[in-house]
Amino acid sequence: MIFNKDTAEKTAELLLQINAIKLNPGNPFTWASGWKSPIYCDNRLILSFPAIRNYVRDEFSKNIEKQFGKPDVIAGVATGAIGIGILVAESMGLPFVYVRPEPKKHGRQNQVEGFLQKGQNVVVVEDLISTGNSSLMAVEALRAAGANIKGMAAIFTYGFEVADNNFKAANIDLYTLSNYQNLLNLAVAKKYVTEKEEQTLREWSVTPSTWNVGNDK
Repeated sequence: MIFNKDTAEKTAELLLQINAIKLNPGNPFTWASGWKSPIYCDNRLILSFPAIRNYVRDEFSKNIEKQFGKPDVIAGVATGAIGIGILVAESMGLPFVYVRPEPKKHGRQNQVEGFLQKGQNVVVVEDLISTGNSSLMAVEALRAAGANIKGMAAIFTYGFEVADNNFKAANIDLYTLSNYQNLLNLAVAKKYVTEKEEQTLREWSVTPSTWNVGNDK
């Protein structure tokens, strides 16, 4: 669910402007999962544009407090959300921790890095939601450390049904600054894509795991 429509449209436009989101229906990208996709999202680019990273920081800060109340701690999911998570925590005057994909193999073998007390209320910041699996692994690590998870806030989601189901099963409320539907509507209105490309992009979003199978160039 998006925080609000105005923010969703503005965020989508900014991501397209800096090529954090690339649309290329004619020459699909291959994700690490093996899925073929006409869209690629790299929100790490936001950190290189001060005005845009400040916009994302401010929208996160006000909407997190509005939706979840002010938490005790902001947690970022490594590695993509560490940078923006720190900015949000600083803006809100809150402690920050981050969550590794798995515990360290040496030293204290931490998975949650930073100072976190049992029972503290935590909002998790994420950069991108696809299936939601890696994001929810971070949630489980925080829960295992004793955190009370108020919810998750992400910059962008593809809006896959599998992600919706995963978050419901984990009993986690997810809110995003923007999503695929708002992005596509804006891309069409601003003529980032043609009508034919729009059709391809809409078809992909229905069956992303099997789209373009057997049609590799």
